[in-house]
Amino acid sequence: MSQNTRPHQQANNLWSSRMVFILAAAGSAVGLGNIWKFPYITGENGGGAFVLIYLACIFLIGLPVLIAETMIGRRGGQSPVATMRTLTETEGAARGWRVIGWNGVIASFLVLSFYSVIGGWALVYIGKAAAGLFTGADAGAIGSQFGGLLASPRELLLWHSVFMVIVVFIVGRGIRSGLEKAVNMLMPLLFVLLVAMVIYAMNSGSFGQAVSFMFAPDFSKLTTAGILTALGHAAFTLSIGIGVLMAYGSYLPKSVNIARTAMTIAVLDTSVALLAGLAIFPLVFANGLEPGTGPGLIFVTLPLAFGQMSGGALFGTIFFALLLVAAITSAISMLEPVVEWLEEHQGVSRAKSALAGGLAIWFTGIGTVLSFNVWEDLHPLGFITFFEGKTVFDLLDFLVSNLMMPLGGLAIALFAGWAMKRQGLQADIGLEGSTYKAFMFVLRYLTPAGIVMVFLYNLI
Repeated sequence: MSQNTRPHQQANNLWSSRMVFILAAAGSAVGLGNIWKFPYITGENGGGAFVLIYLACIFLIGLPVLIAETMIGRRGGQSPVATMRTLTETEGAARGWRVIGWNGVIASFLVLSFYSVIGGWALVYIGKAAAGLFTGADAGAIGSQFGGLLASPRELLLWHSVFMVIVVFIVGRGIRSGLEKAVNMLMPLLFVLLVAMVIYAMNSGSFGQAVSFMFAPDFSKLTTAGILTALGHAAFTLSIGIGVLMAYGSYLPKSVNIARTAMTIAVLDTSVALLAGLAIFPLVFANGLEPGTGPGLIFVTLPLAFGQMSGGALFGTIFFALLLVAAITSAISMLEPVVEWLEEHQGVSRAKSALAGGLAIWFTGIGTVLSFNVWEDLHPLGFITFFEGKTVFDLLDFLVSNLMMPLGGLAIALFAGWAMKRQGLQADIGLEGSTYKAFMFVLRYLTPAGIVMVFLYNLI
């Protein structure tokens, strides 16, 4: 078999049903971005008005690229790299568009290298919560626990390694035996855990305050920076522009309506983010804490809340188990583009591809591990004013989140909207008449404009 022809159209290389693909793609989208990042950026940007703008951005910026990237993946039926090589030929497009595929594989590789380290934090905190280490602890003690974790390269490396072993094991087992089984078990578990947390939060005494904070918009609290943060997070949370949806789309049967499926994925992803807010903010308000405490909201502020509440040890354990499940479902999707490429271009088995890709990602992740301790004063590109003060982790995060993801999403929107032939495109997407025309208008004009705004904001 040539390196360009991977048998995706064989039954065992396709998702067994539309629902399984929805769970897999939603699992990719539902990750640390929903449960860790969304609540704290909502807190930082004033609540309701930010949420309203975020929802608009999901459906004007995120959803069109989600549809386009999945469609491109299914039409190519190969890894992102091979798909873009094939489509530039069949669509008569310039060879330069092939960079989309390479951008996806490299971006997913880099994201997983530091995402795995943060996933390891969730593993650690499950144990801490279950052992009752937060019970009765004050803010200083909670902060010391988190600081102690970051200061220990051995502990960070251990849990980074455990997390990557889990991810490699799942992906190495293949589509039906690995990815499908994982999402069929983990996604329902995620929703059960999340609903349990919301029910727990409803009894905190501050649920009404949290609902008002999230859904009663006060536009006086919304800044231009907040609007652009909402735009950026809408793209980040749906995992667009990093090859994941192109890889997952390559396993999608031709009979599945992409537009309806993508809408379902976007609704599920958004629902998880909103439910996470409803689970977290009541606990924050009930304990007199600040919702805008930044990235430490999950690993410092919430443990403090769990430590002060009845049943906090149990529900703290449930919460961090929820965080871990969300991290795993996203991580397995990030390894997939790398594995697809290794299978096609190196001619090795899926299990060996998962192991090789996982080891390379694990090794790269050591840079992130050391960024919090031994290398905390190492700023590799500090001689450039723009990168001054950035550690290895900061550089990786900036490179992917602020450059590769928005540029990847922009390129996908432009390729699907302008470079691909119109013949067969409407049928592939699954929209009709005026709805299709409206979608193409948004994809060709509004989506690129929004992404460019975010990109320029991140660079200025």
